[in-house]
Amino acid sequence: MPTTTNNTKKYCKPLREVEVDYKIDHSKCETCEDKPCLLSCPVAAINESVNGEIEIDDKCVGCVLCREACPYDAIKMETTLSEPIRENIPNINTKLCRQCGSCVKACKTGSIQLISSGTEEAHSEINEDTCVRCGYCARVCPTEAIKYGEILPRSVVGGKAIVVDQKNCIGCMTCTRVCPSKGAINVGNVSKLPFINPSYCARCEECMNVCPSAAIRYSSRKRAYQNFSKIKTMEIVSELLEKEAGKLSNDAVRINSILNSIARDVALKHEEKNFYEDVTGLIKDEITSMLNSELEIEDIQEIIGATTPKRDINVIEEDCIGCSECIAECPVDCIELEIPSPVHIDTESCVYCGKCVDKCKFNAITLIEEHFQVKDGKIFYVREELLKPRTGEIGTDVNACMACGVCVKKCPTQALKLEKDEVIVDSSKCILCGECDIICPVNAIKLKTDTNDI
Repeated sequence: MPTTTNNTKKYCKPLREVEVDYKIDHSKCETCEDKPCLLSCPVAAINESVNGEIEIDDKCVGCVLCREACPYDAIKMETTLSEPIRENIPNINTKLCRQCGSCVKACKTGSIQLISSGTEEAHSEINEDTCVRCGYCARVCPTEAIKYGEILPRSVVGGKAIVVDQKNCIGCMTCTRVCPSKGAINVGNVSKLPFINPSYCARCEECMNVCPSAAIRYSSRKRAYQNFSKIKTMEIVSELLEKEAGKLSNDAVRINSILNSIARDVALKHEEKNFYEDVTGLIKDEITSMLNSELEIEDIQEIIGATTPKRDINVIEEDCIGCSECIAECPVDCIELEIPSPVHIDTESCVYCGKCVDKCKFNAITLIEEHFQVKDGKIFYVREELLKPRTGEIGTDVNACMACGVCVKKCPTQALKLEKDEVIVDSSKCILCGECDIICPVNAIKLKTDTNDI
């Protein structure tokens, strides 16, 4: 007759009550030597008693990782969540409301509308059935006409937001079960890990309190939105790849065609070697018209960042004396002396590092680079003349990197290597040519220079 332990434990938190029901079949445990359940628990709630039986204590958060780790199916566990205590619907003071529409525009669920009954001035009104109580409307109201936050703690003010550090996240999904704000915590189809939508997050800190790996923390609101935008972009692309691969390919070609057309038109208007021009309106109008939907800069920031810069290197024949100094300096051996003509640069092999430009004493080599750049919510088209090698660094996004090794093979100076599925940059060898940035298929490696600030 198998011996079992039945128990029910409650894990209480301010916003949710979690009831964990479990049953352990000790007869099955006796045959298990490794006991992987002990190592699987993120909060050390499972242990082995002096008589060799597996026990679960009050620290259990019901993540069921022990159940999944058990090779003999000896642990039966179910988690029951009570309904969360939700924040009250934001209250609008109609006397302070100035009908500016900020809350209407900010509401992600379309739950706020401007109304006028005829007996009172127009004001905002919230649909209680569709409001998710995220409090975003209160934060954007310029006259503080919206009152929010009677239950959940408002311990953080200003430009802070809660984010999930996916490098430390163990994927237990405990945060998704305690979050009171619908839509605030989502699970990625690509990473299979949770991420937070800052617009819906009520900053109640409940997810932070229960996270067993301390992967949830505060970050700047700007950085939180950038990370959310990057993850959301990956999710959208992944969904499109699965459902509409053909349409995605066509749209990508059309977007690239639009960007090339704008770059060409803007470049033709300028003869100077250095300039920048705000092209935000042009790009938004063209792409919005193509997609038949509203577009925010964050939506295309990743696309802009992945565009290939236009580079042009030339030798001024009347200034070149054929001294061959540049030939010795070139790291990819793409410069040849063609007597009696001056030196010739093979543009198919050139990586446009700027070393030859810096070495030439007669200013006989010119290197021009044109590219799009996103800054402060605007898109600029920039042309700059490089007079010396770039300064800066190569940054890698370990979450986006697929460890394919394409950048390592492309690097002309062997400055990159792949170790334990992570790209390592040797700054002593790197010449900041940007070839790895250009060739990366998932935009996970970026050239960050000190010379490209507008």
